[in-house]
Formats: sequence, C-alpha cells, structure tokens
Amino acid sequence: MFDFAILAQAAEEATKETTSYFQVLVTGGGVIGYVLWMLMVLMIALSIKYFIDIRRGTVLPPVTLAQLQEYFENRQYREVLEVTEEDPSFIGQLMHASLSEASYGYSAMERAMEESAEASTTKMLRSIEWLNLIGNIGPMLGLMGTVWGMIGAFFSIVEVGQADPELMAKDIGVALVTTLLGLVVAVPALSVYAVMRNRIDSLTSEGMLTAQEMISQLRPSKKSS
Repeated sequence: MFDFAILAQAAEEATKETTSYFQVLVTGGGVIGYVLWMLMVLMIALSIKYFIDIRRGTVLPPVTLAQLQEYFENRQYREVLEVTEEDPSFIGQLMHASLSEASYGYSAMERAMEESAEASTTKMLRSIEWLNLIGNIGPMLGLMGTVWGMIGAFFSIVEVGQADPELMAKDIGVALVTTLLGLVVAVPALSVYAVMRNRIDSLTSEGMLTAQEMISQLRPSKKSS
C-alpha cells in the first residue's frame, strides 16, 4: 500500500534542502556576495532595456522607412526634413543630417551622413559598455571573495592550531559562493554585450546603405565630354 507519510517526508526534506541552497547563495557570500547580487539585478535591468531600445523597430522603423522612400520617390525633400527633424531613429537622424546640407552639394550631404552615423553608432556602443564593465568586474569581485574566504580559512587554522572543518566551512563557503556569483554575473553580461554589439553593427550598416541609396538620386549626373 502506498505510504503518503513517506512521500510527505521526502517532499519536506527536498524543500528544506532547496531553501538551504537558496539561503547559502543569498547570504553565504557575505558583503561581496551582496554586491554581486546587486550587479546581477543591474545587469538584468540593463539587458532588458537594451533589447527594447536597440532593435530594428527603433533603429530602422519600417513605418519611417516606407514614408521616407515615398517622399523620395515623389521628390518631396522638404517633407523629409520636416518628418525627420524630431525623429529619434537612426535612419531619421541620418536623413535629416544629410538633407540639411543639400545646399552645399552632394559631397557635403555624404559627409554629414557619415558624421551622423558615426555619432549615433558611437552613442549606442558606449551605452552598452556598462554590460562589458559588469562582465569584467563580476569575476574580479568573485576572485576577491575567493581570496578573502581562503584568508579567513587560513586564520581559523592559525587560531585553533589545526584544521577544524566547522570553523573553516564558513570561510570556504564565502570563497565558493562569491566565485559562483561572479561567473553568474559575468557570463550573461558579456553574452548580451556581444549580441548587442553585433546587432548595432548590423543595423547601422544596413541603415547607412539604405540612406545612401535614397540620396543617390540627388547625385549630380556626370556630363559626357
């Protein structure tokens, strides 16, 4: 006959073990562990923000692209300037910077576009550098916690005169937990940083090509000699 008491006892022991592991990860790292947990929360928040802000819908909005192409086909260049004046998107900034220099010639338009593209790309790349910083600081803090725990374990041996597992367990726990938390912070932070960097390179390159194609119809034709 199935014994529900045994099942209940096993479930209770599993719950206690899970809670114990959770408590160790949260409190076992000491002050350095709390700092790493704060970095982890910051890393998650920044990752969500970058995935929302740096995407095709905000860098190269399909609606804006379609509207700009329609204006260029109809040679409505003044409307392009008006539409892109307050447009925060990458393509909008490129087109506004380029057409604002139209009176100075096609070369000036290309130069203004390149400068705008460089400034916007640099701004996006600098914003995601926070993830790179967190990804590099995380393991260093984890290593600091490891060294601190090992020093504590060493001094516990010095004080007692012999290796006492009970006294050393807490310090060794700090070393292990901070090492783990440092890696848990670093791996996703650097992964998201790499993804965002590749996305920025891809979208800005595509935007630059699209903008060049649009203004190419303004290039003066070469007169045959």
